[in-house]
Amino acid sequence: QVQVVESGGGLVQPGRSLTLSCVASGSMFSFYTMVWYRQAPGKSHELVANMTSTNTTNYADSVKGRFTASRENNKNTVYLRMNDLKLEDTAVYWCYADVPSWTASGGGYWGRGTQVVVAS
Repeated sequence: QVQVVESGGGLVQPGRSLTLSCVASGSMFSFYTMVWYRQAPGKSHELVANMTSTNTTNYADSVKGRFTASRENNKNTVYLRMNDLKLEDTAVYWCYADVPSWTASGGGYWGRGTQVVVAS
């Protein structure tokens, strides 16, 4: 089993910045693909940032240029730095670990989410 825990959400004014963190358990964290998702009120979930184990990151068009995802493999941690936040960024943000199938815990694992509210 892999445990995934997000943190860092909160209330922030438009134009400000906020950083989310996510810790995923396991000795082979460096091989995980880590993904940030979000779901705004009344809307479907959407992919925000996808980080492969080779340090390649793909971003949704809606956040490209404003959000930066990164990872520290020695801490089993990924981050999402959110700059120039907008009202439409208000959502619950989830961290997802895609664990390789050749490991004992192969599969997908979700955190419980962290709430981000952007309001003036």
